[in-house]
Amino acid sequence: MRWLPVLYVAVLLALEPITPVQWPVSFVLIALPLVAAFAHGPVVVAGVTVFAVVFEGVLAGTPCCAGRPVDHVWERYYVAAYVCTALVGTLGTILAAHRTRRERILADVRFVADMAQRVLLRPVPHRIGDLVLESFYLSAAAEARIGGDLFEAVPTVHGVRLLIGDVRGKGLQAVETAATLLGAFREAAHDEPDLPALVGRVETSMARHAERLPGSGSEVAERFTTAVLAEIRTDGRIVRVVNCGHPPPLLIRRGEARELDSGRSAPPLNLGVLVREPYHVDTYEFLPGDQFLLYTDGVTETRDPSGAFYPLLERIGSWGPLSPRELLERLHDDLVVYSHNRLHDDTAALTVSLLPDGPKGPDEEAGRASVRPGA
Repeated sequence: MRWLPVLYVAVLLALEPITPVQWPVSFVLIALPLVAAFAHGPVVVAGVTVFAVVFEGVLAGTPCCAGRPVDHVWERYYVAAYVCTALVGTLGTILAAHRTRRERILADVRFVADMAQRVLLRPVPHRIGDLVLESFYLSAAAEARIGGDLFEAVPTVHGVRLLIGDVRGKGLQAVETAATLLGAFREAAHDEPDLPALVGRVETSMARHAERLPGSGSEVAERFTTAVLAEIRTDGRIVRVVNCGHPPPLLIRRGEARELDSGRSAPPLNLGVLVREPYHVDTYEFLPGDQFLLYTDGVTETRDPSGAFYPLLERIGSWGPLSPRELLERLHDDLVVYSHNRLHDDTAALTVSLLPDGPKGPDEEAGRASVRPGA
């Protein structure tokens, strides 16, 4: 784009000698300042405007190019072109100044959004004991940085507690709700000894948050979040799962994936108070080399141009065994290609893999697991 004005002038110079005298191409130089305004600042556009006016006079007074004698440089048609070029150049300079100012504002907003995302969705630890973790967040909007999809992994004395969720709605309210959920989970994960108690603690925090927001009773009831909370203890090869209305996680073993869905999902967070039933914990075997994949519905609801949903199980089963990083990179790229780069919803995924040498023995405390920030 920055070289577009030069290309524009080069094309005019090539066409000018071969065009009829009564239709001189040099008049098209009137648009040159607007062409420059697409990629350059106001100072450059003002300079291009002066250049265009002078160059129009040169072409008008050059017999070999315009077919007119020098004394017709000030012919009224050319004078009108000079005036029009100057006016267009003035508008182009104003346009370039406005575009430059908006680009600076956008850069500042994106910087603030990046910082907000680092606080809201901080990188999960890449390694916790014998567990390897990877995650990604893919926004549906090109300029978006934060939204209602969330994930977290917290190493505690009770094991590694995992969370993935999807807040209903969009905008600042969804971001605020996501921040509330993450804050409650990060604090309660260290205090609550079992998974149902952890979910209940988070449920209480979400209900209080929903009540503080303005709106009618029906609107408060619609402020819910689907989520999966899981726990991988370091003293045994099992993973415990409580599903709160969220897409079921996947267990990938030797390249084959299956859904961990017992059919006993709890209501989404902030709706559990309506049911008042104890949370059901599903327990699954988790062997060395296995991967535990958590994801939001942005993955399975991704559509191709024909409207077909993304076949997650089929795709993962066709890729064969992959490391956690390779799996998420492949999933990320495949979603973009499948949707033809037209995602309609935010997407998040978190995967946990148990290293082949297995978990540490019961005599090694979970609290002593080393934590290294992810790349």
